[in-house]
Amino acid sequence: MTETAELSFEDALKQLEKIVSELESGSAPLEKSLELYQRGAELKALCEARLEAARLQVEKISLNKSGAVEGVTPAEFG
Repeated sequence: MTETAELSFEDALKQLEKIVSELESGSAPLEKSLELYQRGAELKALCEARLEAARLQVEKISLNKSGAVEGVTPAEFG
């Protein structure tokens, strides 16, 4: 398997979806299920970290009455 930290968000999400599907099918033996669960937890953490980093990069652009950019501030969520 590819190192988790090197995966793109999209690739990590694809792998996570495959793991969830396999675990939900119940076809994997116990030891394999435990390995899959651990890998899934790593991928979930990576996806959450990448989403949080993207969220922090989102900015709110303020325009003046003529439509010109007046300022940029971090977006507020919540």
